[in-house]
Amino acid sequence: MVFDFLKKGGGGAVPEEKASAVGRVISYGSAGRVAWSPRDAVSLTRTGYSGNPVGFRCVKLIAEAAAALPLVCQDAERRYDTHPVLSLLARPNQAQGRAELFEALYAQLLLTGNAYVEAVEAGERLPGELHVLRSDRMAVIPGGDGWPVGYEYSVGGRKHRFALGDVPQVTHIKAFHPQDDHYGFSPMQAAAMALDVHNAASRWSKALLDNAARPSGAIVYRGDASGGGMSNDQYDRLVAEVEANHQGARNAGRPMLLEGGLDWKPMGFSPSDMEFQKTKEAAAREIGLAFGVPPMLLGIPGDATYANYQEANRAFYRLTVLPLAAKVTAHLADWLSAWAGEPVMLKPDLDQMPALAAEREAQWRSIGGAEFLTAAEKRQLLGLPPLETADE
Repeated sequence: MVFDFLKKGGGGAVPEEKASAVGRVISYGSAGRVAWSPRDAVSLTRTGYSGNPVGFRCVKLIAEAAAALPLVCQDAERRYDTHPVLSLLARPNQAQGRAELFEALYAQLLLTGNAYVEAVEAGERLPGELHVLRSDRMAVIPGGDGWPVGYEYSVGGRKHRFALGDVPQVTHIKAFHPQDDHYGFSPMQAAAMALDVHNAASRWSKALLDNAARPSGAIVYRGDASGGGMSNDQYDRLVAEVEANHQGARNAGRPMLLEGGLDWKPMGFSPSDMEFQKTKEAAAREIGLAFGVPPMLLGIPGDATYANYQEANRAFYRLTVLPLAAKVTAHLADWLSAWAGEPVMLKPDLDQMPALAAEREAQWRSIGGAEFLTAAEKRQLLGLPPLETADE
């Protein structure tokens, strides 16, 4: 980024421009294009979210769990029960509440690796409204120094450009991408191959169901007295009768009437047919692995005991939901602090999370019983702001 510093001396202050040494090189590599892996965001969302139950469940499970987390608003001195930032997040716009806004925000980040929030000015220090914008419609505009100077939102052939000023109207939250300087890498992209395998397995199962829910057999023609084969009319008539009367779930188990030297030879399941369901389950596990969702929370067969489910749920919150929520809320807090003109901290309230109740209780008990710690040190370890006076 470009920072202006004052060089002292001579006739007065002369502005000096500082910039990253590799910034201009970055701008040439990603000039105004949405850089995705081989699949674009729209197609990947359609096949991995709208068309796949495992991908849909992963995104919905994480987004809803993170959006439902209670938030704490505080600064370096105190924790607030009421604050303009909390009021803004409680009712970010006329169409959404806090849960709906955060669910859309987390879902965009999981589906595309990028999330954009627009602030609508209202003349006060904080925005009047907040809106989550679709990531597939947004493009980063890099400047000559390589860093973004604006964003361009495209809908139906029309474009709107957001400029980045001292207090940007749009903030960009992105996941880490090792090969892109402007866009994030989503779990959906990492799970793309497993999604293809799972979708192909579902289509194979549907085709198997359409064919009487069993592997197809062979109709053997033994020939007539002259030893000739079937005529074209006989072959077409036989294919039409089989498709009309012996395929599909409604015709399962229906007896077949054969005539004219025809014989039915059924075929059993091959070893590949028997292993196909395991391949589908393995693909579902890989999708859950990419998103950080334990298999038993997705209904995938495994060691689904009550104790294991509790541990899986706790690990899900600790390793997936909390890191994502902490990153997003910290980013929003920095952005809203620039609007408010004062530092504000937003973070998930760990003490109000049922999944972590046992851990927090043990932590409070161990820290509270540590007599060698002062009250200020205990509050710091628990993430609480310091007391205003020593007497308190």
